[in-house]
Amino acid sequence: MNLKINYILKQTIVASAFICASALTYSCQSKSADQTLPILGSREPVERVVDGKTIVDTVYHQIPDFAFTDQDSQRVTQETVAGKIYVTDFFFTTCPSICPKMKSQMLRIYEAYKDNPNVVLLSHTIDPAHDTVAVLKEYAERLNVETDKWHFVTGDRDSIYDMALQYFVGVQEDDQAEGGFAHSGDFMLIDQNRHIRGHYHGTEQEDVDRLIKDMEILLKEQQHEQK
Repeated sequence: MNLKINYILKQTIVASAFICASALTYSCQSKSADQTLPILGSREPVERVVDGKTIVDTVYHQIPDFAFTDQDSQRVTQETVAGKIYVTDFFFTTCPSICPKMKSQMLRIYEAYKDNPNVVLLSHTIDPAHDTVAVLKEYAERLNVETDKWHFVTGDRDSIYDMALQYFVGVQEDDQAEGGFAHSGDFMLIDQNRHIRGHYHGTEQEDVDRLIKDMEILLKEQQHEQK
């Protein structure tokens, strides 16, 4: 394992612990009448002066700008998801272990929101050497999904792996793993400001049920912000 991958995995473990703590806090508060979702990840206070008074704002972890290519050879960037909420994951088309379960659960989300223009799905391949645009196109066609709703993206390997770190998702090449890659089955829920608002086990139906409920909460929050 090279030093960069080792660093990524260590950072992912730390970040996952923070996410679990945030999720636990949310679960303890979720019986409140006015439900909100936590913003996951690192945060830091930033001071600014307004009318002579010092105000402290909290700056939350935000998914950085990105640029990938989807199954229709279309460029997918932060502008593609601007003003929308989205669910994201990391997979590879030849995965013989957890990916089929993940995709069956993501299909449930697709079917629930395929007619909602405020929701997008974004799946990143972690095997770009094999998962070309043509391969992703065939994969999407087998699932019978629309490109403008569910983007399967490929790109530079390092850029994809760095992006996984931004989502706190662990991925790595591993000769000992089935298919040659090790990765988590996590789904991440991202809001219209590119903040991470939820972390879910994409192979577990009950957790994806929770994700779908949380998406409704987030969509209501989005509508409130737009008023």
